[in-house]
Amino acid sequence: MCGRFVSARKRLELLEEFSIERDRVAGGPDPEPGPDYNVAPTRRVYAVMEPRPRKEEPEEPTARELRVVRWGLVPFWAKEASSGGKLINARAETVAVKPAFRRAFTKRRCIIPADGYYEWQAVTEDGKQRKQPYYIYPKDGGVLAFAGLYELWRDQALPDDHENAWLWTATIITTQATDDVGQIHDRMPMVITRDHWADWLNPDNSEPGQLQATMLPAMAGGLTSHPVSTAVNSVRNNGPDLIVPLPADQERPPGELF
Repeated sequence: MCGRFVSARKRLELLEEFSIERDRVAGGPDPEPGPDYNVAPTRRVYAVMEPRPRKEEPEEPTARELRVVRWGLVPFWAKEASSGGKLINARAETVAVKPAFRRAFTKRRCIIPADGYYEWQAVTEDGKQRKQPYYIYPKDGGVLAFAGLYELWRDQALPDDHENAWLWTATIITTQATDDVGQIHDRMPMVITRDHWADWLNPDNSEPGQLQATMLPAMAGGLTSHPVSTAVNSVRNNGPDLIVPLPADQERPPGELF
């Protein structure tokens, strides 16, 4: 799975990186997210998307947007928004058929930009098991474009013209981990490579087979990893120190893999 990740790039960097045509963050109702080195479920994150024009503006062309969404998808049919904290990941193997995700998979796909993500490996020390966190990130320092889905949930308790009448939420698609990352955890995020960004975001592209072909395991992007402090275990901790490699004398011996 992908339960924590890093999103430290500034808004202006993302606007340039993804060739954004409409910035829905600047001047919006929510404050701009700051650098987050410990993104946890229900946190506000950046998302790149190309929504269809609204019914009242049918002639408006589709354009690539940068928005802020809440991590944890709330299906449009959900009775309450609290369910979103659980749907942080969607399995690539079933995303096209699961009721919570299938509509979003055909109509509302997005990219969740990330600098890297965390996974925990079970290790044994002195006969006791514990989980060692690892930071997994691109070797070249580039951005990871996580394959995501987004949804809009209508809060019926608010009037139509209320700025919070619609809740924008998203989930990250995951798959079976490749060998290198599989030593740490059995699941990993899917990514969309740059040459497939347009196909993935295009709301008119709804053929499941074609969409599946645009997704690749994150390892295909050339990742590396290193162990980090267990400080990342607490969502209260945040900052660049969380991704600093553990000193060599604190790393576990290589023989203590699974």
